[in-house]
Amino acid sequence: MKEEMRNNTPLYEMLERYKSEGNASFHVPGHKNGQAYREEGGSGFLDEVLRADITEITGSDDLHHPEGIILEAQKLAAECFGADESFFLVGGSTAGNLALILTVCAEPGSLLLVQRNVHKSVIHGLMLAGARALFLEPQVDEASGLAVAPAESAVRKALAAHPEAVGVLVTMPNYYGMGGDLAPLARACHDSGVPLLVDEAHGAHFGQHAKLPPSALSAGADGVVQSTHKMLAAMTMGAMLHVQGPRLDRDLLRQRLAMVQSSSPSYPVMASLDLARRMVHVRRGEAFSAGLAAVEAVRRGLAELPRFGCLRPESPQNADGSLPSTAAASADPSAAYGYQDPFKVVIFDASGGLSGSRLQAELERRGCIPEMSDDRYVVLLFSLGSSEADAMRLLDALKAIDQEAPQPEQPFSENKAHVSTWNIYHADRLSEPVSFSLRPVREEETERIRLEACTGRIAAEMVIPYPPGIPLLYPGEVITGEINSRIMSLVTAGAKFQGSMDHTLQTLKVYL
Repeated sequence: MKEEMRNNTPLYEMLERYKSEGNASFHVPGHKNGQAYREEGGSGFLDEVLRADITEITGSDDLHHPEGIILEAQKLAAECFGADESFFLVGGSTAGNLALILTVCAEPGSLLLVQRNVHKSVIHGLMLAGARALFLEPQVDEASGLAVAPAESAVRKALAAHPEAVGVLVTMPNYYGMGGDLAPLARACHDSGVPLLVDEAHGAHFGQHAKLPPSALSAGADGVVQSTHKMLAAMTMGAMLHVQGPRLDRDLLRQRLAMVQSSSPSYPVMASLDLARRMVHVRRGEAFSAGLAAVEAVRRGLAELPRFGCLRPESPQNADGSLPSTAAASADPSAAYGYQDPFKVVIFDASGGLSGSRLQAELERRGCIPEMSDDRYVVLLFSLGSSEADAMRLLDALKAIDQEAPQPEQPFSENKAHVSTWNIYHADRLSEPVSFSLRPVREEETERIRLEACTGRIAAEMVIPYPPGIPLLYPGEVITGEINSRIMSLVTAGAKFQGSMDHTLQTLKVYL
């Protein structure tokens, strides 16, 4: 592709032309380019968006059968991110995960090997496909207590034991920005003739700068889902699905995407994907300079605030955050993770005086809004849109917290059990294939009992700590004592839940 074409934004440019032409709308949507609101006194900040909020009219192409500007925009995205083919998603990474699972699990009863701590959209995809899942337990980083991804040995063992498996699905990086080399997992899959699917929702920026980790595509993954709105500059719900190689049925994938995405996709969201792609396609590494400078300012400031620790791998990442070219070779194969996304600054009160949730509340009280927290860590998400002013505001808030929040007399114990909404796994237990379906849970088959009495029973509803949306329980899963203790710990820590009818998790619906 010619260098000058990278600056093209066919979708965005079409919307700008449409706005400037001032045509009368005799098509949906009903707000008529925002006119309905302007006649009532204006639509405020929505006005510019509504002027570009169109549908499939002459010249605007069709997301589900692209032949013009959308096709051109998706080809530009594929070139930018290193894919054979890229698809725009207007329903977030959720739509991409659903489409991939429905493509790979083409027949009911298909067996997919799945990392246990996956987003709820993966569980929903298994239900929609009527698939079976063999859950692979992730490795746990000993120092931080956080789960990352399954080891190559676990993937190879599962593939050998289940030659009927149609693929492997993992999440990389995790919510804390932790990850490792995916190439061994890709080789394990390809040696068995199946695709590697990667939920790379938090890694849309990977591979775009020397200080950023390599992308899943560059490691050999066959299907990769990225939330372009999370770590790049697209509007919320804007995401992409990238594919490469011969292991995915592209025609079936297009059909599945048409099933799970709206037939009336948002053109402003798609245009924002076009613009977000151009930002990195044209500027490349330079697009991340300001954000990385902001992160570096935070790290320098944290060095002068010994109360606050910062999660970082010991190796193979360089001191400046970059990854050495020999990272894959030098990494300890037994290590749970080998890199930390520099844009995920994960801090904690090393004195133990403030839990992660309390530290988040203190930061929010001072106008700094973190991405999430658990009982120890606070995740601060930076991006190419961050500035040094943001860094200074954060450091000022931490200095104030350090001065105002008392430190405990007893030092923090590193042996304290860590409770995280990401750590959804079962230690030392190999899953048996689990069948999923859309069969509804019938009330007459269930009862609601106190949480503390649930051990040994079978869950009849999902329990999803949120964020990040990783199901701790799914209907049909046995509630072990370990799971029950984890739920109670999360309730005590103030975690919020989705899926269950009792949002306080005092009770749980189980099968009779």
